[in-house]
Amino acid sequence: MVEDIVRSFGYLTLGTRMKRIGERLQADAQKITSGAGADVQSNQYPFLAAIEHLGPLGIGELAEAVGITQPGATRAVNQLVRLGLLETRTSSGDQRRRIVSLTPVGQNFVNEGKAQVWPLIRAAVADLCEGLNGPLLDQLAAIEDGLSDKPLHKRVKKPRKRP
Repeated sequence: MVEDIVRSFGYLTLGTRMKRIGERLQADAQKITSGAGADVQSNQYPFLAAIEHLGPLGIGELAEAVGITQPGATRAVNQLVRLGLLETRTSSGDQRRRIVSLTPVGQNFVNEGKAQVWPLIRAAVADLCEGLNGPLLDQLAAIEDGLSDKPLHKRVKKPRKRP
């Protein structure tokens, strides 16, 4: 087996390592969310959650709430508009400013996600992180090893069907 250079370089490659973990988590979350009824990527859920939680937002505010660049937020919003989950309108005070809000379909999608899908992902990530303690690099190693041993989508405990 080839040495994992990113892991062995410790703090020098911390950003790369965290990005790698994030990508693995998103890929696994995508396996959980696929079949939820829309072609939404796991990295787009935070946009829907932000608008549902904070209400209609300008693109810049949405980018800030999610913690990404404005061009990245614009791309995600445009994709979610094409899916019919978000809508945009121009601000009454500034014609250059677009306000983003959930459509009724988007609100239903978020409601279903909050009730059925998001708790599964939250529980799977909690299962992955259970028992972590100690130095950050050791915790990251434990998360990476945990994802290798049992990916997030295999940690989902499906709710029992009621008789």
